Amino acid sequence: MTSPFTLMKGDYCTGLTRYRIIRWLRVQDRFVTGRPVSAVTIEFLAWCSAQLAAQGFTALLLIWDNASWHRSQAVRHWIRQHNQQVKRGATGVRIVVCPLPSKSPWLNPIEPKWVHGKRAVSEPDRLLSADELEARVYAYYNCEQNAHLIMPKKVA
Repeated sequence: MTSPFTLMKGDYCTGLTRYRIIRWLRVQDRFVTGRPVSAVTIEFLAWCSAQLAAQGFTALLLIWDNASWHRSQAVRHWIRQHNQQVKRGATGVRIVVCPLPSKSPWLNPIEPKWVHGKRAVSEPDRLLSADELEARVYAYYNCEQNAHLIMPKKVA
């Protein structure tokens, strides 16, 4: 569910990471300036849960690779607690994680879409600014802009 893009900004490199949810062929993206970490993943999952519950969904199926922010203890603990709270009647959707085997990107249905998207929005002869890249990604995938996720200060 995450796709890292690397940019050059000034004399240093910064990452702009896209978190994505696909619902019945409708795409929603959220960006975070910096690298994906457990706290940002948890914030994204909470946002997804609220969005989907408001639309009447009852579950979120995650197809996840072995990225460290997917399999971290903090994320697994949060999902477990979240699912227990939803089962007791709290607002949200149940989150079901389907982990992919190691080194098997061909099993992840989103991978080809990212490859095509990266090719469509990038330019081989110049680096894009973060704002330009973000605008191109939203335009290419025809999805609404959402506020950036905030990376916690202690991991920055």
